[in-house]
Amino acid sequence: MEMRRENGSVFLRAGLSQELFSRLSDFIYRESGIKMPLTKKTMLEARLQKRLRSMGLTSYDEYCSYLFSPEGIANELVHMIDVVTTNKTDFFREAQHFEYLIEHVLPSLVQSRGAGIRRPFMAWSAACSSGEEPYTLAMVLDQFSRRARGFTFQVLGTDISTRVLETARDGIYHEERIEQIPLELRRSYFMKSRDRSRRLVRVVPELRAHVKFRRLNFMEDDFGMREKMDVVFCRNVLIYFDRPTQEAVINRICGHLHSGGYLFTGHSETINGMKVPLTPVANTVSRRI
Repeated sequence: MEMRRENGSVFLRAGLSQELFSRLSDFIYRESGIKMPLTKKTMLEARLQKRLRSMGLTSYDEYCSYLFSPEGIANELVHMIDVVTTNKTDFFREAQHFEYLIEHVLPSLVQSRGAGIRRPFMAWSAACSSGEEPYTLAMVLDQFSRRARGFTFQVLGTDISTRVLETARDGIYHEERIEQIPLELRRSYFMKSRDRSRRLVRVVPELRAHVKFRRLNFMEDDFGMREKMDVVFCRNVLIYFDRPTQEAVINRICGHLHSGGYLFTGHSETINGMKVPLTPVANTVSRRI
């Protein structure tokens, strides 16, 4: 590995070897289920450079030697996953799902199961990224509670990345992130920063109180969860897994889904041909058998 130094800083001249990339991609797949084909080698190099700089390391070999050690597994794995995962989300993303939730799912589960009345309605945003999806769910459910007397709810947001979960817990966003939210909801659920030059908003504490966040790795057998959910939003994350992993993840999710509960997946994701206890009820919406 050739490198040069300027003012004490280290600049890498040689890239990640194909052999080392293969080891890393296999490792990432085992630990997170994420496929890392050769086409993503340059992307992986660029993202790992941030970790090398922060740790004062001078080569990918040096970094991997540490990562694959018992100490690295314990201390560095979570940071490595943070930099290689892709996090893209918006408030009310794929809005038709929230319309279906309001018009069909909530009335059905309240009437047939007493969800939200006999016990809190439970919604899970799996792979929640920086929190926009769980807060959207919370807004929708809170609006419903104003029309359905006695309705209560809780929302769980999970992600493998500790970095994005910190943002989610804070509930602080730039004003442009909430522009697509209806004005009435913006006024009800967001507070503007006192320093208007920063153009930041924060989810109001009354709504944040309904949402909890937790780190979760889809590769864990039972996710370390005890809760049973009425609705699970697992959207635009299955595309990063191969077909056997997708099926395994969905079956694990179904283990935490009440009978009759609903699973929402991304617009490019399908359960067709999978051995899972689900039946399709709408486009990218399935119900637990």
